[in-house]
Amino acid sequence: MSNVFVHMGISLDGYVAGPNRGPKNPLGDGGTTVHEWMFKQQAFLRTHSTGDAGETGPDNRVIEDIFSRIGANIMGKRMFEEGEANWPEESPFHTPVFVLTKEVRAPWERKGGTTFYFVNDGLERTLARAKEVAGGKDVRICGGRDVVLQYLQAGLVDELSLSLAPVFLGAGLRLFDGVDKRTLALEPVSATTSKDVTHVHYALKRSGTR
Repeated sequence: MSNVFVHMGISLDGYVAGPNRGPKNPLGDGGTTVHEWMFKQQAFLRTHSTGDAGETGPDNRVIEDIFSRIGANIMGKRMFEEGEANWPEESPFHTPVFVLTKEVRAPWERKGGTTFYFVNDGLERTLARAKEVAGGKDVRICGGRDVVLQYLQAGLVDELSLSLAPVFLGAGLRLFDGVDKRTLALEPVSATTSKDVTHVHYALKRSGTR
């Protein structure tokens, strides 16, 4: 059965994006500094069709493990709008991607196996559709912040992984602002660190079944 997971980069002060974000300023002011460790990794560069250069150490293995398990992705309209203006022609997902939006739009097929589907079916139905096409692999909730929180608080996420970068943004979008702590219980699974980032992995604990 497919697991549902979130993986996000986050700053030491809890931000996943800086202020003034938009298609012309993806991730906002300073937001890309949270991901500088990732931009150097071979697995990331391969996914973005920029060759086989890059680092191959522990951080690269984290990226390889994440990418290899994904059968489908879910994201919000805001994240898609920022990406649409900046992703290469061969979009970096290489899976079906479900975009939560009220916009009516035909599927957008890109090179490399990525097709974006624009859906307004609610969280659970969208997740069910993603699992149907994931081929037994896992479903990643990509972002942005609001979509991740909605899925977390709805009890629809099995695993949460955070890559904690040693930077401060000071403003923007905090991942857990407004979270209802009664809906979340985290069990630490693992932690790994490098000279650039610390990766922490949690399982979501629940009572009963969903």
